[in-house]
Amino acid sequence: MAQQRTIRQPIRASGIGLHSGRKVFMSLLPAPPDSGIVFRRTDLTPAVNVPTRADWLREATMCSTLVNEDNVKVMTIEHLMSALAGLGVDNCLVELSSPEVPIMDGSSAPFVFLLQSVGLREQGVPKRFIKIRQPVHVQDGDKWARFEPYDGFRLAFTIDFPHPALRSSQQSTSVEFSTTQYIREVARARTFGFMRELDQLRAHNLGLGASLDNVVALDDFRVVNPDGLRYDDEFVRHKILDAIGDLYLLGHHVIGAYSAFKSGHALNNQLVRAVLADRKAWEWVSFDTEQGSPVHFEPVSRLAAA
Repeated sequence: MAQQRTIRQPIRASGIGLHSGRKVFMSLLPAPPDSGIVFRRTDLTPAVNVPTRADWLREATMCSTLVNEDNVKVMTIEHLMSALAGLGVDNCLVELSSPEVPIMDGSSAPFVFLLQSVGLREQGVPKRFIKIRQPVHVQDGDKWARFEPYDGFRLAFTIDFPHPALRSSQQSTSVEFSTTQYIREVARARTFGFMRELDQLRAHNLGLGASLDNVVALDDFRVVNPDGLRYDDEFVRHKILDAIGDLYLLGHHVIGAYSAFKSGHALNNQLVRAVLADRKAWEWVSFDTEQGSPVHFEPVSRLAAA
């Protein structure tokens, strides 16, 4: 049976919020089956839980932000959600001392390392997938995102940024998802931004924690970071990373093909909501064995940091 997963034991980390600039203490804790990914704001008295729900994504301009019915928010969840999805974690409680998940190095690799360090365990309960049965398409001007039926989980993305640092204005990549592919080809891709936009962001109290330690920065001509890029196509790979995190607001792993052109957090969330709103477009599926699943997650025994 393909089983649900959680982490073996608690693990803690700290970092800076990308937009708030505040230091954040974060704890990842095991959670019971069928509880999903839940954020808990421990800086509030009493502490407030904010479950991951697609209809609670209220702000998605520069990050994915959940806001519950009491207007309690959790910002910049996408990189951690991406790591949890990438390793097949179904249930986890995330405690935060601030409204924002720490940005770490701007990728999901530090979160992957934390999960590998503490280890995962199976929970003896079937993992339920959302299998796409019919195409679902959303569009905003020339931007679009789409799900189609597919026996696996494939992601394809095209960006369009006219900039001298890119070989051409458009870059495309596709990934046939597996945990191994995710760790090798996606997890290390960092968030990126243009230096000319930083003052405008900070005028709106965004990007207050941004630095070359957690963002790939571009001026009008080049990548500013002295260590350069981790992948030749790091920008579009990061968009794949973000999409994996955004799509995990479905609450379950997907069997289907995702494709997008110039999509972002808001449009990804529109796609998630459109899928959930059309009950004919998908179905629940589970598998008697891990090998029977078309979406491959590495066995928990192998998910340990070297």
